[in-house]
Amino acid sequence: MLKGLVVAAFGKRYEVELEDKRRISCVTRGKKTDIASGDYVEIALTDHREGVVEKILPRKTLLYRSNAFKSKLLAANVTQIVIVLATQPSFYEALLNRCLVAAEAAGIKVLIVLNKCDLPNADATEKLAQYAQLGYQTLSLTATNHIAPLLPYLHGEQSVMVGQSGMGKSTIINALLPSQAARTQEISAALDSGKHTTTATRLYYLDADSSLIDSPGLQEFGLHHISQFELEQAFIEFRPYLGHCRFNNCRHLHEPDCAILNQLNLAVSPNRLAQYQQLTEELHRNTS
Repeated sequence: MLKGLVVAAFGKRYEVELEDKRRISCVTRGKKTDIASGDYVEIALTDHREGVVEKILPRKTLLYRSNAFKSKLLAANVTQIVIVLATQPSFYEALLNRCLVAAEAAGIKVLIVLNKCDLPNADATEKLAQYAQLGYQTLSLTATNHIAPLLPYLHGEQSVMVGQSGMGKSTIINALLPSQAARTQEISAALDSGKHTTTATRLYYLDADSSLIDSPGLQEFGLHHISQFELEQAFIEFRPYLGHCRFNNCRHLHEPDCAILNQLNLAVSPNRLAQYQQLTEELHRNTS
């Protein structure tokens, strides 16, 4: 058995970097696809550049999305999720909140990046400020002009970058790693996976202590795997008030003497409460 790190995931095929830095194109046995970029695995060689993943080693963290039918793994063993938004096109705030819920449930810290700040948008700036007030790290930048402000946030972290298509994730990758475009094309050709490139995740080394996993553009982020308890805890402004409602099974929808509802327009904004309630009703539909 050889130990390696999954540095790219293309559907049912994976690129694994061995400890001697060789990169091996791997498949799994059977129909298993529960491997993510950032996973440490053990493989068996079937050729000098081909192999089979035999074992996934224990993970420190796992970020994924899910619906009623399947889960989509985004990244393993990451310490930080970088959620990329943009002033234009306007970002989908419900998707941002879903990413935050998944990150909180997985125990992964968050950095929210507002890109394309050379295109002013007062609404986007105001929304970003609201999340900063909640305690999330936030950063405004224009990746095409100046990527340096992002670097300190990435140093020493194993990050995964997520966001809608059109937010500028590829621009950020190109600014951070201008020499990677050709390498990415080489990987796709080596794995014969052109048809999978739109759903690929890739791990890039930024320096000896930092890496960044780039994920495909998201339009949805299912949270079928999240429990009601995890959902409540994921809204960080709720935490001081949880357990103080009149009813132990309060879902903070319309119940009398609800500690969360009593904080509306104080510690809890109407927008965030509406996001929570929508997710709660979705969770109830999924489990009923």
